[in-house]
Amino acid sequence: MAERDDPGIIGRRVQQLRTERGLTQKQLAEGAYTPAYISTLEAGRVRPSEQALRHIAARLDVAYEELATGRPAHLATNLRLRLTDAQRTLATGEAEAAAEQYAALLAEAEAHGLDAECAAALLGLGECALESGELVVGRLRFEQAEKRLADTPLPIRVPALRGRAVAHHLAGELRYACYLLESALDELNRTGLHDPGALVLLYASVIGPYMDMGAHARAAQAAEFALALAPQVQDPALLARMHRSVARTLLAEGRTAEADASLAKAAEFYRQLQIRTELANCHWMRGYVYAQNGQLDRAESELREARAILAAKRATLYTSQVVVELADVLHRQGKSSEAAKLLRDVLGDLHSERGAVHSAAAHRLLGIIAEDAQDTESAEEHYVLALSLLERAGAAGDLADLCRMLGDLFRRTGRVEAALDAYRTGLGHQTAPGTTTLGPAPAHPPL
Repeated sequence: MAERDDPGIIGRRVQQLRTERGLTQKQLAEGAYTPAYISTLEAGRVRPSEQALRHIAARLDVAYEELATGRPAHLATNLRLRLTDAQRTLATGEAEAAAEQYAALLAEAEAHGLDAECAAALLGLGECALESGELVVGRLRFEQAEKRLADTPLPIRVPALRGRAVAHHLAGELRYACYLLESALDELNRTGLHDPGALVLLYASVIGPYMDMGAHARAAQAAEFALALAPQVQDPALLARMHRSVARTLLAEGRTAEADASLAKAAEFYRQLQIRTELANCHWMRGYVYAQNGQLDRAESELREARAILAAKRATLYTSQVVVELADVLHRQGKSSEAAKLLRDVLGDLHSERGAVHSAAAHRLLGIIAEDAQDTESAEEHYVLALSLLERAGAAGDLADLCRMLGDLFRRTGRVEAALDAYRTGLGHQTAPGTTTLGPAPAHPPL
């Protein structure tokens, strides 16, 4: 049941509707109450019971909810129906169009004080911003959604929390992203809140920051957990469409509660469609592991699968990051020209505040390819650009390796002092295995 307005507001609303309909207080009270009671109610000096409001609503020919809250009948259900439409738009890759839908829905939900619908619209706006690479805007929207959901259980808050962590990760704030995701995983697993969808979202999302920090064992374990839980999250597209259609029919028949139930199912299925995007991270992780083990053909296959899933969703920033990993594999297979072309194509989508670590990786690989072609000037330029990006992100392991490469380049070109400076800088960034994460790993899920 929706929360009612205070007695004074309800009283003024009753008086206005009664006057508009040309009824006296006696006529409104007829059959159950006295004119004096109606007078007291209209003056805001009594809190009417639900039974009294239902009687008055029937006499005024308005819905009980509209009389109690001032919201038009079926408003919340209609908003939820349109929210699932916006989710469908985003799930099919139309982030810009979805953002317009969510913005209109947010304004309407805020005007009527519908917190849950406001949170859903804010969450959608955050996802749209992530897919289009507007990280600051996305983080703000997720923070606002979390505030709206502050009193709800953690599994309900996970999509907003995960979105905020991903925005921090993509902005190069790796440790904080890990902290947010690990804390949520630990709470879910330790307290028994084993929601498969929430766990898959969190495990798939933590892979990226783990990899960028050099915590490869944790990344591999997170991918293993996500893939083990994934069968409990079924392919939702067809079921979501079905529930949306059913909800429209039920709403037309005035069966609001049943329509709401169908819409809740549709919304859950569209959330699972977002999980499909997250599972691309798992294919990405597998590709990385195969590449590290020298299984380059299998690595290429996994990375192309991840790229296809993300490209189908038009998730340009994530797609660009996978392309960098794919280019590395292609280069190691001897396909340097193809790798360089892929990297040049995606560098426009990556910069210091938008995929900083992968932007650095792209410049690093272009530097290697330039060195192979004896173009030391271009190689140095790419290495220096990569170095500045990694310093901002705090990716210590990658920084140490890049300093070594830059030092080697200086040494081969006869600049001994510059080489020594680069080596010293690299030594300052060396980290011992296991020191890149924040503490003990989160508790494990029940598998």
